[in-house]
Amino acid sequence: MAGPRPAVTPAAIIDTHIHFYDPTRPGGTPWPPKSDTLLYRPVLPEEYEKMMRSFGITSAIIVEASAWVEDNQWVLDLIADHPKFSGLVGRIEAGMPGFQDYLRRFAKNPRFRGIRLGEAAIRERLGQPQFVTDLKTLASAGLELDAVGGPSIMAELVRLTDRVPDLRIVIDHLPYDPPEDKAAREGYQSALHELGKRQQIYVKVSNVLRRKGDTVPTDLKFYRPALDELWDIFGEDRLIYGSNWPVSERRSPYKPVLDVVRAYFAEKGQRATDKYFSKNAIAAYRPYMARR
Repeated sequence: MAGPRPAVTPAAIIDTHIHFYDPTRPGGTPWPPKSDTLLYRPVLPEEYEKMMRSFGITSAIIVEASAWVEDNQWVLDLIADHPKFSGLVGRIEAGMPGFQDYLRRFAKNPRFRGIRLGEAAIRERLGQPQFVTDLKTLASAGLELDAVGGPSIMAELVRLTDRVPDLRIVIDHLPYDPPEDKAAREGYQSALHELGKRQQIYVKVSNVLRRKGDTVPTDLKFYRPALDELWDIFGEDRLIYGSNWPVSERRSPYKPVLDVVRAYFAEKGQRATDKYFSKNAIAAYRPYMARR
């Protein structure tokens, strides 16, 4: 078990990674697939708000799971009357036709805080001038990039931040399992340490719990080495809380996801706890509620 609730309590908790979608709406939704019997259901603000009350979540940022451009608007409309949802990381494709127009449109809404790109898109487009131009526009607008992938994305992000050094980037879903191949593992570690030197890079600690056989351990000792590595590289100022709800339910209910990281950061003290659970998220995303 993660143990009893630690004496150090976060002053606020911003969950920087949740998803909303509704496969029952007209036209359905492109994700999750119908075959995913756990996730294929309406996932809407009212359900998450109940968990906010249960676990002391102060506010949350939605990360768009759909590649349909108009689903950005769907989420913005969905949360318009829910003040505790303070941001959306949208899905519009940098480097593709229409990006600048879409960015201008959605950025008019103060809850639109950035975009999400996958590893393949970054790798394939980084050599294209328009891609770099689009990301410079994103940075100039004060918006951020969520980057999602696997260990090999680290080298791509080194190259990307060489080209667009002013862009704030949040790397989704760490800690990763290091590559088994020695050369790949060394490349991953080298790139990870290089990114640790770049102050505009943040890490979303949203992939902590793991299966071990038929169980998912909830004892902090099991996860401490992976968390220590991120702490040693990125320190107290650039680690961010995210649950990845409801995808996190593939491994565990919400409470153990939160309890393990609460226990870990409580050991680091009140200041580090407050930074991890809210202050670093504000620095990375500049969410709507924090700026009012």
